[in-house]
Parts: sequence; C-alpha cells; structure tokens
Amino acid sequence: MDMSEIWPPYQLVITAGDLELKIIRDDDLPEFVDLVLDGVHDPDFMPFSAPWTDAPAAELPANFARFHWSVRSGFSREHFALDFAVRRNGELVGSQGFSTHDYAITRTGETGSWLARRFHGQGIGTRMRQAVCAFVFEELGAVQVTSGAFDDNPASLGVSRKVGYRPNGIKRMARRGEAAINQQLLLKPEDFNRGEPIAVTGADALRRFLQLDVEG
Repeated sequence: MDMSEIWPPYQLVITAGDLELKIIRDDDLPEFVDLVLDGVHDPDFMPFSAPWTDAPAAELPANFARFHWSVRSGFSREHFALDFAVRRNGELVGSQGFSTHDYAITRTGETGSWLARRFHGQGIGTRMRQAVCAFVFEELGAVQVTSGAFDDNPASLGVSRKVGYRPNGIKRMARRGEAAINQQLLLKPEDFNRGEPIAVTGADALRRFLQLDVEG
C-alpha cells in the first residue's frame, strides 16, 4: 500500500484554474516553514486568534510541524480538519483549512486560511476560500459554513464578503494580552458566490473514510 491508501485524505485534490489544493504532507513542511519565515503578515498586526506567528524564528519550524502532526493524529469521523497546501502554478502560496465537530450530524464547519505576505492582494485568498467552500457544499453535503475575522482585518473580511458570508454576531476574544472583537460570519449555499469551477478527485475515498453518507 502507498500512503494515499493508508491515509485516504491524501487522495483529495481540488483544482480551480491555476490553483491546486492538496492535504498537507510531511514533504510539504520544509517549504511551508520557508514560507512562514519569509513573512505571513505585518509584525505589528496579529490576524490570528492563536498567535502562532509570534513564536521566535528558531521555534517556528518545530512548532509548525508539531501542529500539523497533531491535526493528523487527532483526525476522526467526529472531529476532523482538512488542511490544504495551496499552490498556484505549482508554487506554494499558503494554506486553506476546513475544521468541524460532529459533521455527520451538524453538516457545518469553519474555514480558516493564511497566505504568505508576498502573495497578498492578488485575489488568491478569495479563490482558495471559494474552492474549499464549493467542495464542502457539493461533495460533503454541507448546509452552512462559518468563519471569523477580527474587526481590524479588512482584507479577511473583504474576502468573506466576496465569497458570500454574512455577519453572524461578534465574539470578544483575547489577542496578545488585550481584548479584541472578532466578527463571526456565516455562509449558506444560497448566498455563496462560487467563482470559477472546481474539479475534485478523491472525494469518494474521503467520504468512505469518514463513513459519511452525503444523502443522509
């Protein structure tokens, strides 16, 4: 058996134009670490509720690997996260994720993503979010998708508006030792701006692995 047979999520590939999304593998980690060390955001600003990019540069590589290993080891039908390496024309640009609890019952989950700073402002964030939302709606039978962004992060909020998310309340959260307002967001199929068509391989294997009946 090869690794994609042992671990069926590795069979999943989503393409949208020149973008390709594949589940992160160990072989991707060195390239990801180089991307992160090159810069994800302005150091004076923190877009993440878990400020992982604040770690010292010497600690970031092992922290990054440790996090992705924990995601994989904790993957189950009841609680799973699909973390994709996103490439444009073969070049790694960032990561797009979808995480959920009790998906077989709730049919909902949350998107989260990041792009290397040098790729900001090129429309990639919108396109990769559209791709993963199209996948969960069309291939996993989602009925809604959630997300969130701090209210001083207009770029992320702008992506959400373009994709079709609508405001869904606010959450007061701690960020770098201070309180910050996080805008909660909700996307329904009828509001979704799908953008370019997607092509998917490996969805059947993932559904079997999750014991997920999308007609249920």
